[in-house]
Amino acid sequence: MEPDQRRLAEMFVALADTLATDYDVLDLLTHLAQGCVELLGVDAAGVLLADDAGRLQVAAASNETARLLELFQLQTDDGPCPEAFRTARTVESPDLDLDADRWPELVRHARHNGYRAVHAQPLRLREQTVGALNLFSCGTGALPASDAHLTETLAAVATISILRERALAGRDELTHQLQTALDSRVLVEQAKGILAERLRVGPDQAFTALRSHARSHNRRLSEVAAAVVAGELDPAAP
Repeated sequence: MEPDQRRLAEMFVALADTLATDYDVLDLLTHLAQGCVELLGVDAAGVLLADDAGRLQVAAASNETARLLELFQLQTDDGPCPEAFRTARTVESPDLDLDADRWPELVRHARHNGYRAVHAQPLRLREQTVGALNLFSCGTGALPASDAHLTETLAAVATISILRERALAGRDELTHQLQTALDSRVLVEQAKGILAERLRVGPDQAFTALRSHARSHNRRLSEVAAAVVAGELDPAAP
């Protein structure tokens, strides 16, 4: 099996596994963002998820730059990712320079960080939209049709995973689950900052250390983050 095919198979297995077992929503969405970068040839990816009031929040990103661009879209309430969520339709810009009038501030910040194209895919299943996936590219051009179809498929599988509790627990439990995941993201960001300072590394490397520890010890990312913030755990310790 070719490396790309193997990675794709691993990604679908990981996404499908959430349908049968308890899972960490933050880790799932991080897996989705990083997998898109590896499989689709894009340079960064971010995921926004709606909270219990329908407001979007950053749930995952493949790197710190993507996270900041997602935050910027939320602050301005403008950009391809919020638009994809509101319309429940794919939003793309093969050349951001041509969309400077459409999203002036986002284009300026994206171009400053080297990104020249964007593709936003809603996390949607039938009539339910729970968030959006944003893909950033340093080169211009639309996603190839095959990659666009794969993005839609991955987003759909992730959405099914997020919504799987609906049939068993009802809407209130689903809302609580998503809100808990978003609240946990705050702890993750705090833990990243602590580790970045302690290890003298960037936020991306700090997050990698955090997530690697969670996975190797079969713990939720939020649990590990809380332990780091409380001073009870050092993921870099032997």
